[in-house]
Amino acid sequence: MLRIENLHKSFKDKEVLKGLNLLIEEGSIFGLVGINGVGKSTLLRLIAGVYQPDEGSIKLNDRDTYKDESARHDIAFVSDEQYWPLGSTVASLKPLYETMYSFDEELYQKYLKVFELDPKKPISSLSKGMKRRVSLLFALSIHPKLILLDEAYDGLEPLSRLRFKKALTDLIEDEHISVIISSHNLRELEDICDSFGILEDGKIVSYGDLLESKEMINKYQAAFAQNLDRDAFSSLDILHFESEGRVIRMVIRGNEEEVSAEIRKMDPLLLDVLPVSFEELFIYELESRGYGDE
Repeated sequence: MLRIENLHKSFKDKEVLKGLNLLIEEGSIFGLVGINGVGKSTLLRLIAGVYQPDEGSIKLNDRDTYKDESARHDIAFVSDEQYWPLGSTVASLKPLYETMYSFDEELYQKYLKVFELDPKKPISSLSKGMKRRVSLLFALSIHPKLILLDEAYDGLEPLSRLRFKKALTDLIEDEHISVIISSHNLRELEDICDSFGILEDGKIVSYGDLLESKEMINKYQAAFAQNLDRDAFSSLDILHFESEGRVIRMVIRGNEEEVSAEIRKMDPLLLDVLPVSFEELFIYELESRGYGDE
């Protein structure tokens, strides 16, 4: 279990994280989302023990990830900004991972084949996607308790993405690891994550089970005999509202049956209900908090 409490982090005069709290259960794939520059990469580096918190604590199975070296041995961090020593090959990096982590030779050989990597080829000569495969190879070969993935799919072609998703789900099933994935590709996250958190203004502002959260937010399109404005639906938790004549489109948070029953009390000529995608959930959550307002 990963537990983050009252986490603060500033760089010079810029406060990035402002009392952030988060709990991620064992065996969960957590999608971390937010707009550019909100602090997602900073949060992952803090969890990995790269940065020291200004205040608060980050604990993996009750061990401080910055202070306790054994906790960091259980974390695999695949950064968006990959760095390899000059002249490195997969083969030359292997002894480093064998020394520092619980390295599994069988898994290493397996993922060499899965990701189609030549261990003797200089990493500097590889494409961005192939370099990403190298990072994932080692992350999957060290028996981590927690994997941190910053823009995990960046540069990976569709087949490699599928192979990586299968590798993650296999590890979770076999070893009950936890995974945090930060990505701008919310469609990809929707396919694999079971929980999510939206990072905004230095805190997690929305958090929960992805499927349950999606089920509690729906799009409603209704037509009425007369023109109605937003105030007519003041009893509902509206995240988005637009009207075109007597046709109204709304995104509403709440139980679908209960919301539909409230709308039907107003005698709509037509009422359609549609689910939202993870990307839409993210957009409407931010919109409901005033993001993008002039």
